[in-house]
Amino acid sequence: MTRIATFNVNGVNGRLPVLLKWLNETDYDVVCLQELKTSDEKFPMEAIRDAGFGAIWHGQKSYNGVAILARGRDPVERRRGLPGDPDDTHSRYLEAEIGDIVVGCIYLPNGNPAPGPRFDYKLRWFDRLATYSRSLLSERAVLCGDYNVVPTEIDAVVPARWLGDAVFFPESRKAYANMLSLGWVDAMRLIHPGKGIYTYWNFSYRGGYDRSSGLRMDHLLVSPSLAKGILAAAVDVETRGWEKPSDHAPAWIDVG
Repeated sequence: MTRIATFNVNGVNGRLPVLLKWLNETDYDVVCLQELKTSDEKFPMEAIRDAGFGAIWHGQKSYNGVAILARGRDPVERRRGLPGDPDDTHSRYLEAEIGDIVVGCIYLPNGNPAPGPRFDYKLRWFDRLATYSRSLLSERAVLCGDYNVVPTEIDAVVPARWLGDAVFFPESRKAYANMLSLGWVDAMRLIHPGKGIYTYWNFSYRGGYDRSSGLRMDHLLVSPSLAKGILAAAVDVETRGWEKPSDHAPAWIDVG
């Protein structure tokens, strides 16, 4: 069995105590991180290696950034960045082989304020992802990360709060649905078809977090051959209540 998790850390160095505590208290084999907010040279490789993981990363100073970690081994990098736009310099996609599984780590553009240029970029990026992803469907593959998309009403505690946000716009949801129509399987929904599950909550000025703001926008999409082996899926919600946490919680799956 392989355990695969995805976690938007919201600053890998600023949240390093949270990340290390989580890595040390869990037993994931593969971990995808998003929103590193650090340059390549400042990625905390030594601390992550001390926690038992090899890693590859694609950093960017102050913004974006993705990494793939593997317990007890080094991921074999296959690609960094999506094809289709040579002028796109954002660090948002990284791909590796880990054993017999292809892992794509995604930090999809947020798109706010929307409508506008940022939302247009989001949709173009999503289209590039969908186009490229076709080449991975025949492999044992997972495309996981922060998609910045809330697919349906059940994926928000209070859907009406998000009607003006790019993560809930019809165009964003349509782009996500397009990924599923290609053959990708939403692993969390495969295991929990009708349950309200959330991976993100707003920060609260009073400390803690606003539970009514819950959204599910961190996803693990798996290829048809990998979907057959999904055994479990869940979210490590408790991390959201730790000291100085990310606004996201890790989502994970077990693959047989």
